[in-house]
Amino acid sequence: MSDNRWMLYGATGYTGTLLAEEAVRRGHRPLLAGRSPEKLRPLAERLDLELLAVAVEETTALEAALRDVALVFNAAGPFSRTSAPILDACLATKTSYVDITGEMPVLEHTLGLDAQARELGLLFISGLGFDVVPTDCLAKYVADAVPGVTDLEIAIGSTGKPSAGTAKTVLEMLSKGDFLRRDGVLVKAPEKPLSRRVRFPDGEKAVLSVPWGDLVTAHRSTGASNITTYMAVPGAESPIMELVTGFLRWGTSSAAFQQGATKVIDRFVTGPSKEDRDTLRSYIWARAANREGQAKEAWLDTVEAYRLTAEAGIRAVEAFFARRPVGALTPAQAFGVDFVLEIESTRRLDRLG
Repeated sequence: MSDNRWMLYGATGYTGTLLAEEAVRRGHRPLLAGRSPEKLRPLAERLDLELLAVAVEETTALEAALRDVALVFNAAGPFSRTSAPILDACLATKTSYVDITGEMPVLEHTLGLDAQARELGLLFISGLGFDVVPTDCLAKYVADAVPGVTDLEIAIGSTGKPSAGTAKTVLEMLSKGDFLRRDGVLVKAPEKPLSRRVRFPDGEKAVLSVPWGDLVTAHRSTGASNITTYMAVPGAESPIMELVTGFLRWGTSSAAFQQGATKVIDRFVTGPSKEDRDTLRSYIWARAANREGQAKEAWLDTVEAYRLTAEAGIRAVEAFFARRPVGALTPAQAFGVDFVLEIESTRRLDRLG
């Protein structure tokens, strides 16, 4: 096994393709992997890369493949189905693992493997994309400035549209309901989402509480026991939005609704265009506070979400091979709060003019 050989699993999805293209642009030659050789072949030929067809359920074949790489980058969602079997294979073959999930159960499972990862000298990271690199880095930045931090609020103000894979993941997350972290424990949010107004670099927006992955990762990164995560939603303050969110919560609890919605997603959801990825911006706000009333807030002004995922993902691969961090970590723990600033044209702001 080469010490710097790595596998990109799920390479033919929308985000997987962006990661493969970014890897080649930056001089890498990952092994492209997934379950379908027919889907892998055109991408592998276009990028002049090796391919390997293997399903995550094929334990013996998957372990054999992982013995030839130092790191596997999992881009195949929903990660609730792919992450655990790949991680099991990584433990068996002493292979490091990263993925781009924002799914809280997956994040919890990965972080729960810290002792095993350290014993084997491996790195495990879930959430190595827009979910949750920028929010994790900004959350830890503000929390580090507040002694004894107890409370953390994070809000995302982002433009653009999701890929099919992301839309399916969101559908699955909605079926489990909204969550908050209170007194260190994940709890179900009230029936009506929490709302507030947040000032972003591009203006003030109404935001609604959403079950973002930072409810898990920021708790580990910062130690804050009370965490609320928000997202800017057009019309968030309208009474109609309450009806829409209520309908979605009701609908996603039905298997028939989810099956129908998945078919619609497969047919109509394509993800942002290259022009969108090149021009749209994403904004993050975070505020940390303690019981004494000390507080710190800051903002990120960064690139479109899928562009950030591709750039952050490949830079993280480079950082892994350069630094060899060990443990089941969050992005900010592994690479520091300034890691997100390595993304082109990203700015961190401590005040807004």
